[in-house]
Amino acid sequence: MNAVVGSGTLITFPTLLAFGCPPVLANVSNNVGLVPGVLSAAYGYRRELRGQRRRLLRFGAASLLGGFTGAVLLLRLPDAAFRAVVPVLILTACLLVLLQPRLNRWTKERRRPGARTDGGIPMWLGVLGTGVYGGYFGAAQGVLLMGMFGAVLRDDLQRLNAAKNVLASLVNGVAAVVFIAVADIDWTVAALIAAGSTAGGLLGARLGRRLPPAAMRGVIVVVGVTASVLLLARG
Repeated sequence: MNAVVGSGTLITFPTLLAFGCPPVLANVSNNVGLVPGVLSAAYGYRRELRGQRRRLLRFGAASLLGGFTGAVLLLRLPDAAFRAVVPVLILTACLLVLLQPRLNRWTKERRRPGARTDGGIPMWLGVLGTGVYGGYFGAAQGVLLMGMFGAVLRDDLQRLNAAKNVLASLVNGVAAVVFIAVADIDWTVAALIAAGSTAGGLLGARLGRRLPPAAMRGVIVVVGVTASVLLLARG
């Protein structure tokens, strides 16, 4: 899911909550465990990354800064703030996943032939903001990136998806460094997610295009809405 859609957290995070893992600990452990998965997805799309070095350097700086900022915010803000906002974040991410086909069609129609190829400062700031969101929580950050890329950048969607995977790996990676340095992590959970996400990233890069997108989005939305309802009920 992360390799193709970018919403794997909407499966792993609610699963950890269902097994009784506290929200912040679940989020931190989930982030650390997903790092090998997003790296493997980026590796799986390595052919589509050719010729994108300048783009990745430009947006990679924004992703690193945003991911670091989001991770610090998660650790500095009260746990109650995360518990209060995470149902809203999950539902928003579910809505983005559900609307992704319409967003893709809209961005294709709106794309202007003479538009800047890098999106300028507004695009850089958008990637920065997505990085902050990714470092703080991260579900559907890939959908946000693809929505922005599709609206502005003039390139093949598969190449943009490859760039998205690299930027997501930078966000998750820098956030994981912060979490490992100063936060409590359930290493059993992180190791299990790392093993599954690594295999899933490689398989997703190879086979993901063959899966019915509507079915995948349906699973994501059902799991995400269920998790939000449970969190609100507990609160």
